[in-house]
Amino acid sequence: MNYIRFPKNFGGLEDDISNYDTSKAVILPIPYEKTTTYIKGTAKGPEAILEASRNMELYDEELDKNICDVGICTLNELNIEEKPELAVNIVYDNVKKIINVKKFLIVIGGEHSITPGCVKAFAESYDDFSVLQLDAHADLREEYDGTKFSHACAMKRCLDICKNVIQVGVRSLDYKEAVFAKENKQEIFWAKDILNNDLWFNDAISKLSKNVYITLDLDVFDPLVMPSVGTPEPGGLGYYQALKFLKKVFEERSVVGFDVVELCPNENNVHSDFTAAKVLYKMIGYKFDKEAEK
Repeated sequence: MNYIRFPKNFGGLEDDISNYDTSKAVILPIPYEKTTTYIKGTAKGPEAILEASRNMELYDEELDKNICDVGICTLNELNIEEKPELAVNIVYDNVKKIINVKKFLIVIGGEHSITPGCVKAFAESYDDFSVLQLDAHADLREEYDGTKFSHACAMKRCLDICKNVIQVGVRSLDYKEAVFAKENKQEIFWAKDILNNDLWFNDAISKLSKNVYITLDLDVFDPLVMPSVGTPEPGGLGYYQALKFLKKVFEERSVVGFDVVELCPNENNVHSDFTAAKVLYKMIGYKFDKEAEK
């Protein structure tokens, strides 16, 4: 398997802790952007996260360890030029290959339309499976701008694959999406109800199956925390609240993989790139901190 080597990989890691054979975690960058509708630039998200990660301290004060010691391999970018209805199967094929060799996979986008291909591959590989979406937007449209595979339809396509999708942080959707959610009793933890309190954590996690795939759209964060996204929305989760929730998910469920999507880099405001890299790194830490306890 071809992969990016030091010093251009995630974290700027030497080969002994970033080679494909021995690394437990694998990062697949997918700089795909075909359906964005507001601010363009999510195709540059993966490289911005990788660049920021190379300026990040590798010791984590919360977990009291160098998370990267588990081995984090950064694969070469998966560049897709096809239309979204074809791209989903290309993502699926490549994700399935990595699942089959028992690596813990992290996908970095790119726009949210890459997620259904990931979910399809994981849903085929794990029983008792659910999806946890952290996102400002419901993404429940049946079709948008002439395609059913728009980033605005990402979670509707995931629901076609997996009926158990739990949505957290939502604060933007259209009327038809709201009707669909009500009629189908879609589990949504609205941003207006969960900000500045942890009372919802147990309820949200209780609705997840044993095996969980997490899709993290970075616009779930308050724009004060994460301004560089394609479709920012007022309000949203804080950095520490999101991490506290995610850590609890990793502790109480088996997280089988995750993606981080929708970073839209702005050269005049790079702290979003760094925050995205840090959140991704800490999520790897949460995964393998739990594994170490077994």
